[in-house]
Amino acid sequence: MRTRRVTSGEVTLAVREYGDPTLPTLVAVHGFPDSQRMWEPLAEHLSGEMHVVTYDVRGAGESSRPRTTRGYRTERLVDDLVAVIDATAPGRPVHLLGHDWGSIQLWDAVTAERADTRLTGRIASFTSVSGPSLDHVAAAMRHASWAARLRQARHSWYVYAFHLPVLPELAWRRLHGPIGARLARTHGLPPGAGWGTELARDGSAGVNLYRANMLRRLRHPRPATTRVPVQLVVPLHDPFVPPSLLRHVGDHVDTLHRVDLDADHWVPRTHPAELARLVTDWALRR
Repeated sequence: MRTRRVTSGEVTLAVREYGDPTLPTLVAVHGFPDSQRMWEPLAEHLSGEMHVVTYDVRGAGESSRPRTTRGYRTERLVDDLVAVIDATAPGRPVHLLGHDWGSIQLWDAVTAERADTRLTGRIASFTSVSGPSLDHVAAAMRHASWAARLRQARHSWYVYAFHLPVLPELAWRRLHGPIGARLARTHGLPPGAGWGTELARDGSAGVNLYRANMLRRLRHPRPATTRVPVQLVVPLHDPFVPPSLLRHVGDHVDTLHRVDLDADHWVPRTHPAELARLVTDWALRR
């Protein structure tokens, strides 16, 4: 495992690389409230077959924090991805893997691939786990019944809570121990696969992802189609991103392969070997 720092605008990103850099490159992006450490088991399974690149997203892990909430907008997160792939796989296409908010931000990259010259021809495939495109969610909700909207609101109660001032940060800082233990227990994480004291920092900073993006993007969705081949990994027991929310993804994607898993939300932590197999089967046949 090799480490480096990559500068992207106002932040510096902590980047790790695993495996032979001459192999096909996979860039894996974590979600909330995680850090790149989440990918360590998966990288062990893949390091003989792929050059695996992970990084702490801005505000998480060992990466620096933006100075304002606007610094967490998905546009800036896509800038970070570009900086990382330019540094670790210059001039070469990469495969992408995202979980939760990592997947949400990567959807913005793959749907901008045709128009953004920094990304055109640079994305060979995308595997999305438990993180829908905000544009696709907005489109789905506009055509959903009121009953379906209420069901999704119950799943997403924490999204509204994170928009409150001050209180979410205090909760993460003061209660990170009980919160982490409850998440690990509720979602069936194996021993050692949960969170430590870093959860206080990562949780309190990461709520800005919701404040900077959710309401703004759901109110003003953009056309979001892509020619990038997409593999959609759907945990059937995910309480945050239920399968019904992903029902119409195929309407926006030229090439879509869906895999349903008998799993909960944190697939990279609970099923790293199975996810590694799905990624290699999808990416290496591109």
